[in-house]
Amino acid sequence: MTASWKSRFSRFIGAQPDRLLFAAHSHHPWPDVTFEAQQQAWLDAARYADTKWDRVFGELIPRAQAHVARLLRLPDAATICFAPSTHELVVRLLSALPANPRVLTTDSEFHSFARQMKRLEEANAARVDRVPVAPYETFAARFKAAAARGGHDLVCFSHCFYNTGFLVEDPVALVEAVADPQTCVLVDGYHSFMAVPIDFSRVAHRAFYTAGGYKYAMTGEGACFLHCPPGVAERPVNTGWFASFGTLTAAQAGAVPYAQGGQRFMGGTFDPAPLYRFNAVQQWLLEDGITVEAIRAHVLRLQARFLELRDRDGLLPDAELVPPAGTPRGNFFVLRHARARAWHGALLAAGVMTDCRDDRLRIGFGLHQDEGDVDALALRLLPL
Repeated sequence: MTASWKSRFSRFIGAQPDRLLFAAHSHHPWPDVTFEAQQQAWLDAARYADTKWDRVFGELIPRAQAHVARLLRLPDAATICFAPSTHELVVRLLSALPANPRVLTTDSEFHSFARQMKRLEEANAARVDRVPVAPYETFAARFKAAAARGGHDLVCFSHCFYNTGFLVEDPVALVEAVADPQTCVLVDGYHSFMAVPIDFSRVAHRAFYTAGGYKYAMTGEGACFLHCPPGVAERPVNTGWFASFGTLTAAQAGAVPYAQGGQRFMGGTFDPAPLYRFNAVQQWLLEDGITVEAIRAHVLRLQARFLELRDRDGLLPDAELVPPAGTPRGNFFVLRHARARAWHGALLAAGVMTDCRDDRLRIGFGLHQDEGDVDALALRLLPL
């Protein structure tokens, strides 16, 4: 089974056969079906010209919405909105909050959100409370307590944290801890979507959820989405003409109109090609019976093999595994050491794609690998 999975990435793997791709958490290889999907996007643009948008909104987006709703167990696929980046979607959500909002988040959110919050603080345009993620064993309790105290306009946290791989085992419980029903809640699922199974149905009426295709959805750039709970933040100030695509031919008088469902969070013109790729990947997975549970099980086997080889061969012995073994984590490892950047550079020179964040080397696993790839990685780590 796993051999056939790897064979479905022949274009990415074959582009440099000696290269080892261990950065699935950052830039996941694209399966071969995305090549034909990319071509189809071009052909449809040529065939339909400006009328392609009827096809995009009438066929492409509803199909992609249905896939996301299935993966998150959402009751209504129409709550999904797409955009080129999660940052665009998050900024649009921020524009729906009161002026100078108070935000509860963590000290380990991804760069774009963390940077935006810090800049808003500099401009005296937001007040931000940050809960430290470490110590990991008490994070959920501490975050729930902070959320229960109330007084926030937005509560935002990651399901899986980018700088450690630490996984919140029950993100739904954190959402439910938010006491004030008027508080917007946002779960960042970018490092967990399609890596770890999730059932968001219990809080679909309450919380926003954002992720995208660049990582474990295997789709590349530009296919990001936001689940928008009904009745919450219905009129974002940051808005584009696609937020009311169905009314464009009518007179634009009176209050600014918004579409129903997630489309109210759409922006302006975008490249639909990423949605072609996203739908192609999802269709392949469905046809081959590959579930998120199966992907997760496959990755856990690869991770176990890596730890076995690390112990046996003493690979990077002075590097700290963050969080420690036995702590819930996503589909990548973080090894912390002062030489992390040097190791990253040496691995790149040896044909191994990883990535580095400050003093943390990140090594990721995915559907495109087998145990032979892990063994090959171990051999290239030995000289370090």
